[in-house]
Amino acid sequence: MQITKKIKILTISVSILLFVTTAVKSAEECFEKTSRAIFKFNMVVDDVILEPIAKGYNKLPDPLRKGTNNFTSNIGTLLTIPNNILQGNFKQLGHSVGSFAINSTIGVLGVLNPAEKIGLKPNKEDVGQTLGSYGIGPGCYFVLPILGPTTARDSIGLIADTFVDPFAHVTLRENELLSTSGNTLDYYSVKATTSIDFRAKNEKNFESLEKNSIDLYSSFKSIYLQDRENKINNSIDEEDDWGNLDN
Repeated sequence: MQITKKIKILTISVSILLFVTTAVKSAEECFEKTSRAIFKFNMVVDDVILEPIAKGYNKLPDPLRKGTNNFTSNIGTLLTIPNNILQGNFKQLGHSVGSFAINSTIGVLGVLNPAEKIGLKPNKEDVGQTLGSYGIGPGCYFVLPILGPTTARDSIGLIADTFVDPFAHVTLRENELLSTSGNTLDYYSVKATTSIDFRAKNEKNFESLEKNSIDLYSSFKSIYLQDRENKINNSIDEEDDWGNLDN
């Protein structure tokens, strides 16, 4: 019954996605007034909660921050692996599997990153990128509370991620995989830590953007859409000063 229910959810989600992206080929604004209101709310949350935590995080010793980044990135590789398969990118699949295997063992659960030293550097992939690689357009652009900017395609991809991500399978869905299991708290703890790490690494970028942007909402929209396009195309510009913008 559970499998049937999941298939139905995915079928409905994909159907909605195809309908939306057929009508909207590029990332057009569909709910701009609502999105701007949510964006203002998100900025308040950032000012009151996320920014102070990120500043405190930046005061931690470099090895601790680097180890945290390595750990969360290694877990993120689990989502990349099935998407490498779905995209037929078997060269990157080798990098992803090799990196996760080495870093999870020799690298002490990913805290260290010996895989990178031997040339293994997997791209970060998600279902939204996979759908984009199939030629599905972004559809409507809008902003979600807390989660931030997204599109019709990427929001559906966000839901689908929890079905294909092995880490979500053993934590969010509390199933056992290879004698490993976790809980919902584990899942959201890693996601929250990833967001804090990203915000801390880009503290100066955020400050510069807030100071110099005439329309901060439009600036974030432009950066997000360009970042997603680069990731779908596996552009060499993918890894810029902003890192992974859609954590």
